[in-house]
This record gives sequence, C-alpha cells and structure tokens, in this order.
Amino acid sequence: MDKGQFSYEGQDAVLFWISSAMRMFFDTIEEVSGEEAANLVLETTGYRQGLVVGEYFEKLKHVRAEEAAKLIGHTYASAGWGQISTDQLNVEAKTATIILKDSWEHKINVAQEKSEGGKFLPAHFAGIFTGLFKTNIWYNVIQYQLNGHEYTKVEYFQSEITVNNNIHELARNRETEQIRQLEALVEDKTRDLKELVKALSSPIIPVLEGVVVVPLLGKYDGERSEDLVFKTLNNLPSHKANYLILDLTALDEDIDDHTTSLIEKIGSAASLIGTRTILVGISARLGAHIAQTKIDFSRFECFKTLQHGIHFALAQAGRRIV
Repeated sequence: MDKGQFSYEGQDAVLFWISSAMRMFFDTIEEVSGEEAANLVLETTGYRQGLVVGEYFEKLKHVRAEEAAKLIGHTYASAGWGQISTDQLNVEAKTATIILKDSWEHKINVAQEKSEGGKFLPAHFAGIFTGLFKTNIWYNVIQYQLNGHEYTKVEYFQSEITVNNNIHELARNRETEQIRQLEALVEDKTRDLKELVKALSSPIIPVLEGVVVVPLLGKYDGERSEDLVFKTLNNLPSHKANYLILDLTALDEDIDDHTTSLIEKIGSAASLIGTRTILVGISARLGAHIAQTKIDFSRFECFKTLQHGIHFALAQAGRRIV
C-alpha cells in the first residue's frame, strides 16, 4: 500500500474492473479506430502478448508443451481470465483446441451487447502456440459462448496467416476504399461539371424579334453536339425565330469533320421548321476546312461578323437599326 504497487507471479500488475473500466477501454478503441481496425488492434495485441508467453515457456526445456499449456491455463484462471483448458494438443502435428468459458473478454462483449465474440483471446493463444511450437500458428473460432453456447471453442493449426499480413491487408482495403470514394467523388463532380457545361454551352439568345443567336463555343464531341441540336430545335419555335444566326467565332481552332457536319446538321434541321440559318464569324482556318469538305454551305448566308449577320436578318424583314 505504501508503494501503490500490485504484484502477481513476481511481476508488477494492475487490476481493472471488467464490465466498466475494461469495457470503456475497448469501446474507446473502437470509437476512435472504427470496428474493423479495433478488432485488428485487439487481435494483434493479443497475439503478440501470447507470443511472449509462448517463447518464455519454450525456453524452459524441462517443461513439455502439454505441461506448459496446462500451467498457462491454471495461471490465467487464477488471474481472472476465466476457465481455460487445452484439448487435443498435438505437438507433432502442431495443432490444438482451446476451450474458454466465462473469460473476461466474453464478459466485456456481453456488457457491450455484441453479437459476435472478440478476437483478443483466440489470437492470444495463437501467439502462445506459435512460441511453443516455434512455427507460425493461427486460429479458427468454432463457436462463441456469446452466441448461446456453453463455452467458446477455438482450434489452432499451422498457417501462413500472420498479424502483419492482416495489418497490411487492412491498410490495402482502406486505401482501396479511399480510392473508390475519390473515384465516386470525381464521377459526381464530373457529372455536375457536364451539367454545368450543358447549361452554359451554346446558349440560345433572342437578340431581336424573330432573330436568334447561338454561339458555338470550344470543341464539340458527340454528346455536346447532340445536346446542342436538340436544345436549339426545341427552342426555336418558342422564340418564333425566322432567322438562326450561328456564331462560329469561339469555335475551337482544331476544326474537324465532326464540327463542320454539326453546323450543316443544325442548319438543315432548322430549315425544316421554317427557320433560315446565317453563319457568322468564320475564321480563315474554318473557311479553308469547309472548302475541303463535301458539305454544301452555299445555301447558308455567311458574314464576317455577328453585327453584319443581324443587319442582314433585319433587312430581309424590311427593318433596320436606327
């Protein structure tokens, strides 16, 4: 009492209440790390602590593995770890089965109202047998007491599974999940951007009565072209447009056959609903490309600037800007 020290088996030890303090400890790890990471933390900690115990007993050459397992069970029981017994231990095959009843981990899981038992103790004995057998041992839980069974039963066997592999696997899974989340975010932003481009791209501008201007901006792929044709033809009747002026000034300099075909398609479609098409802002590069195509643009009136195109459309209606 004068030193505030508690000793067990000749070593400094500490006592915690299971269903309150230790439960809070487990809950906090899960709250901070998440359930999947918390399970891995407890599994890894249990295994590594067990490995220390197993290596200690393996160095005691006068103590056989069977005796060590029984001694560990008694020692742990006296320390409040629950009823622990080893069944079907085979040193040559390096296999074993452990029976756990009313363990402290089970009591914590009950207090947590868990639906599945914990991994600390199963992994802990995997570490112990790894140390005793001097080869990597892993485990498989046959049944949990938490699920209504009389006890928890765990089998142990040689395996290439290690806690380090599990840590790396969790890291990879989290990295993959982050990549998926980023891809989903990029997809959402791309979709929003496309919608914004649709909203801003090639607006229909009713400049004067019966005269509508549609500026073509940038480069047009199949989707943008289809959207432009659809939007233009659906809005021309509502504006009672006699003239559609396509302003080509801001077209991408990299003109291709698709772009020239788009211009011809809009003009032809507009004529079907009684709207004449005027082309303005044709650059030398676009003019040269048009001249090399088989598309006939002679049926469209062409002017150098938008202003000229508007004056022409007004003149055809017998009006002018004063």
